[in-house]
Amino acid sequence: MRIVAGQWRGRALQAPPGEGTRPTADRVRQALFDSLWHAPWAGRAAVEGANVLDAFAGTGALGLEALSRGAAQGFFMEKDRVALAVLRANLAALKAEAVARVLPADVLRPPRAEMACGLVFLDPPYGKDLGARALAALRGAGWIAPGALACLEIGRGEAVPVLEGWEVLAEREHGAARVLVLREG
Repeated sequence: MRIVAGQWRGRALQAPPGEGTRPTADRVRQALFDSLWHAPWAGRAAVEGANVLDAFAGTGALGLEALSRGAAQGFFMEKDRVALAVLRANLAALKAEAVARVLPADVLRPPRAEMACGLVFLDPPYGKDLGARALAALRGAGWIAPGALACLEIGRGEAVPVLEGWEVLAEREHGAARVLVLREG
């Protein structure tokens, strides 16, 4: 697993052993960021200079990809101790600590936001219907800026969750994953 583009392009990322963490594949991240970069509803400004939240962060691949491509600040929310150790190692290897903050927390019970984020990545465990609940909890804690974009990864066979207050802008399938791009509001 590697950073796909930007200042850290080609840099390897660690992943925890076993099946407990399922990092977003390089090709899925590439497709997602290409979509954000070139879509009329997003563009480079959706990433460059953005405050980004990587919820269910795992290895931090999504948030690190955004930072590599010019995001201003990244927040990484994860509760698994093994994944947290790998996430911190990935941040240290990229020397990203100055622009990244690790929050050892449950996304469904998040701490109050330090700042609202305009770009939110959610890659919860598949098959547990966590996306809508996580978005509601993050909104309630102040993590989601008005008009924010959220990228929600679910399993290919899962039903699209009911997402009150969110507009689905794009939906793409990549292997076992389905990625929804949403706009708050």
